[in-house]
Amino acid sequence: MTGRFIRYLLRKMAYGTMVMMGVIFVVFFLFQGFGDPARLVMGQTGDAATLANIRKELGLDQSRTVQLLRYVNDLSPICIHTRTDIREKELNGIFLGGETSIGLKVPYLRRSYQSKQDVTSLLTDALSGTILLATASMLLAILLGIPLGVFAAVNHNTWIDRSAILASIAGISAPSFFMGIVIAYFFGFVLHAYTGLSMTGSLFELSPFDGNKISFQNLILPALTLGIRPLAIITQLTRSSMLDILSQDFIRTARAKGLNQNTILLRHALPNALNPVITAITGWFAELLAGAFFVEFIFGWKGIGKLTVDALEKLDYPVLMGSVLMTSAIFVLVNILSDLLYAWVDPRIR
Repeated sequence: MTGRFIRYLLRKMAYGTMVMMGVIFVVFFLFQGFGDPARLVMGQTGDAATLANIRKELGLDQSRTVQLLRYVNDLSPICIHTRTDIREKELNGIFLGGETSIGLKVPYLRRSYQSKQDVTSLLTDALSGTILLATASMLLAILLGIPLGVFAAVNHNTWIDRSAILASIAGISAPSFFMGIVIAYFFGFVLHAYTGLSMTGSLFELSPFDGNKISFQNLILPALTLGIRPLAIITQLTRSSMLDILSQDFIRTARAKGLNQNTILLRHALPNALNPVITAITGWFAELLAGAFFVEFIFGWKGIGKLTVDALEKLDYPVLMGSVLMTSAIFVLVNILSDLLYAWVDPRIR
């Protein structure tokens, strides 16, 4: 059992590594054609010599192939670097050799062209805000979606069921960026006197008297906006799966034994109906981490999305590529986790 599990996990990790390699190639050549970041770094004033020096400093004077190889070398845990590179880039790892060393290191995402800060630190700081927003949105979708789906299935072909279907269709059809504008305007502006909520704001707000203070109320509107679509999908999937399970022979047998309705629903029907819901939850959690871009931008929430949009405007390639690679890695890890959750929930898969 343990051997099969380890082989399965290693195979999934190998697939994930190949996916990440493909993402690196696509992302590198996709973003390198947007413009010349050296001009933005130089500013309004400067001559051709200054521009050439900046391009050399950023490594943009090399061919695309050389730039790609250097970028892969920076990202790869197994690498070849000079002692000067190790010192200037502040690489963390074990290096063996003379001036040119072979090493085992932490992947290096380089430094921001604009702020000169380490990209890993920037993404780590921003990721906490995005994870908090995605987690709150998914918890909202789970806590409301599964009970609504079960309730709709139990009341099949009634007005309750039809209302749940209509509401879920509307939720699936509504784009997040449109709903974000509507919700921000309605609850943050029109009803601000009653809700006390603002149109924009992040988790940490700067107060002139108290310094940085935590403002959880700023999480409500973006979490609601981001959670609408997964809520609708989880409701639909739970309803459909429950309807299928409730028609199975083992449910009829449980009813014939005299078990009460709650026991049948919670102990027999719901655990067997959760497989497609788990797929939706894990997939949508990764989707929320990647799809929070517009919502974060609309509500001014500090996270990966807002950081990426700002980097795109400034042609800050290291930050831009680092955020896409981090999001892709999260997708891979969440997909592996979803497969492990299948085996935990459904003994037939084990």
